[in-house]
Amino acid sequence: MNNYSLLDVVVLAKDMPGTELKAGMRGTIVHIYSKPTLAYEVEFCDNKGKTIAALALQPEQLLPFNS
Repeated sequence: MNNYSLLDVVVLAKDMPGTELKAGMRGTIVHIYSKPTLAYEVEFCDNKGKTIAALALQPEQLLPFNS
């Protein structure tokens, strides 16, 4: 399991049903939750910088981004 830091760029591991978010999309960690369990608030934007979605995700829903 990866531990991410604030403002890390991450990759969505799986499609998120009911959203526009698809596996492979990149997002930025904007908040880290430690209680009741570790989770990351991730913001996903389009190519123009407009926010598509921001949601809390479990570590297993994310992959590290390797540029």
